[in-house]
Amino acid sequence: MTNRNLEIFVAVAEHGKMSAAAKELFITQSSVSQAIAEIEREYGVRLFDRLSRSLYLTDTGRDFLTYAKKALNLHREMDDFLRDTSRIRRIRIGATVTVGTCLISPLASLLRRQDPDLHIEITVANTHELEDKLLHSQLDIGLVEGQITHPDLIVDPAMEDDMVLICGEGHPFFGKTGLPIEALADQPLILREQGSGTRAQFEEAMEQRRLPMHIQWDCCNSEAILSAVRGGHGVSVISRRLVEDDTREGKLWACPLTGVDFRRTFDLVYHKDKLITGPMSAFIDLCKTFEAREA
Repeated sequence: MTNRNLEIFVAVAEHGKMSAAAKELFITQSSVSQAIAEIEREYGVRLFDRLSRSLYLTDTGRDFLTYAKKALNLHREMDDFLRDTSRIRRIRIGATVTVGTCLISPLASLLRRQDPDLHIEITVANTHELEDKLLHSQLDIGLVEGQITHPDLIVDPAMEDDMVLICGEGHPFFGKTGLPIEALADQPLILREQGSGTRAQFEEAMEQRRLPMHIQWDCCNSEAILSAVRGGHGVSVISRRLVEDDTREGKLWACPLTGVDFRRTFDLVYHKDKLITGPMSAFIDLCKTFEAREA
């Protein structure tokens, strides 16, 4: 069985149609059909049930899909390793928006100081997007604030964080030392986009208490949230790390919400089958000792 056959099988399994797989892989539909038939004939198995011009994975097909993805990811990693060894050493790091805003730059600087020849690639996106990239070997490691649920990803807590309520000058909450989460039921909310760990944690707390949410702004970056809150358009719940400068200068007010635990961790995430390289090991160590270094 060739890697090409594996790629074709995975594409058919994900799209459910040979025509869609052929279009994605820039080959003919007959070539797709032939590749699937070769695998089934070679091993005497049926990978798909063919019903009403649609394809459905059999039990064998579903199990084989797991092996096929692992094999392709491992082959890509081997290919990357051999190519990078002959050219440059690199690490591909994913960071969620909160981490990307307040932590990833100093961490990357420390990593480069340790290894000046290391090529560091950074991707800043929400937790859902980074999870997908880690699963498809498009990133080596991530530092995220959101919950990771996929069983193929290892989650290793690295540092602590907590979320606070923030409001602008002139808001009735300004100057409060603490507020119950119920106080947010009637407030215009400025939140991160769906797929963000910060958004998911806040929504879960509100839903558990059956509190209504009046979301006025849906933002894909933290600076947009801070700007909107400073402008008096609503309140937000965000990492304390992100508002330290604004609160110190009096532009924003931050206080804890009572009756809810908004403590959390920033977690290191990588694939369970990933070879831990020297640069990855160095990055893991930096993340776990970062707060001690900053103290």
